[in-house]
Amino acid sequence: MSLKKSFSADGKKCTVVFNVNVNAAENAEKVYLVGEFNSWDETSIPMKKGPDGSFSVKKQLDANKEYQFRYLLDGKKWINDWKADKYIRSELANDDNSVVDTSLPKADKVSKKPAPKSAAKKTTTKKDAAPKTTAKKTAKK
Repeated sequence: MSLKKSFSADGKKCTVVFNVNVNAAENAEKVYLVGEFNSWDETSIPMKKGPDGSFSVKKQLDANKEYQFRYLLDGKKWINDWKADKYIRSELANDDNSVVDTSLPKADKVSKKPAPKSAAKKTTTKKDAAPKTTAKKTAKK
């Protein structure tokens, strides 16, 4: 099982590929994706069966939200995604729901340490160097 996510260029949409592997599918003939994004309709999002017996479907969702969902096998058995982003206790059943989080990934923080002095040195040539000004000191006798 897996959730593969990709985001639109403007960051407003997240396309998620939901996948039920052959072991989790348990020889099911039909698997449906059911969740908050389709008002928990048990038949509106059928998943496509692959030649290896796995099932998958691609769904576009709003970004920066969390959606609860589950898979329904042959209209009888409910299963969760083993690799969901997290799980939330169901209000209607004595079980958990899987959750997909469509938040944009946060960029890695860049260290703001100053560059080492050796890297900061700039080599100059006589042409580039500014002329040195020296003040003459006069000594009083």
